[in-house]
Amino acid sequence: MPAIRILFLGDVVGESGRKAVIEQLPLLKQSESLDFCIVNGENAAGGKGITARIAIDLLRAGAAVITTGDHVWDQQEIVDYFPTEPRLLRPLNYPEGTPGNGSVVLETAKGRVGVIQVQGRSFIQPPLENPYLAIEKEVERLRADGVTTIVVDMHAETTSEKIAMGRMLDGKVSLVVGTHTHVQTADETIFPGGTGYLTDAGMCGPEESVLGRSIESVIWRFKSGMPTRFPIAKGPVRMCGVIVEVDSENGRCLAIRRLSMMVRDAENLP
Repeated sequence: MPAIRILFLGDVVGESGRKAVIEQLPLLKQSESLDFCIVNGENAAGGKGITARIAIDLLRAGAAVITTGDHVWDQQEIVDYFPTEPRLLRPLNYPEGTPGNGSVVLETAKGRVGVIQVQGRSFIQPPLENPYLAIEKEVERLRADGVTTIVVDMHAETTSEKIAMGRMLDGKVSLVVGTHTHVQTADETIFPGGTGYLTDAGMCGPEESVLGRSIESVIWRFKSGMPTRFPIAKGPVRMCGVIVEVDSENGRCLAIRRLSMMVRDAENLP
């Protein structure tokens, strides 16, 4: 069976970010010969969470799976949508009984692909159950079921948590990629056991910004110490993520490459 090419896109921020992804994803699938696309959509609804309509739009554009993170519940309507859409994930390490799922396995022409999301616990709210223990159990379950191609979204603030997760899962999953900080790191690598790794995928959001937010408002907050609104910034969007090639027989990562591209007219897209 041939290798499977997988794209993971970092946190989608606001309307311009999601418009850019919806426009560019079909084009990327063709130009990069992609077989499977994963999008982190936790900031897609005005920078806070995701709605059912946005999730549907991203899935229709070509996302096979949408991951989230600490802002997953910011839009109240999403609570009722989760049980209806298994391709929309929330962190696995929420307590039992939380709506939705933290993992999903989908069939593709090149075999099954599993996607798992967990959330770190350092400097991030809410504090969830231990992600390392939760994911060990879930990876073991998927591998026992014969799933070899597994992608993990580690949504965390600290680089140490993400690197530790990647090292712990080396040889057990195909890719561990971090999200949440909105800043793409330059440490893409393939660990000795065959697991691809990137500390943070970055974001799909306004380039001239502070993590996708208005520059002036964030500077004022830091200078004054006073609370304020952080509107989504304007202007061209940078789409960031990672593309991996995985041996679909054994799940080993064969190649890894960061994606960083500008979408200059994202604000004016229909």
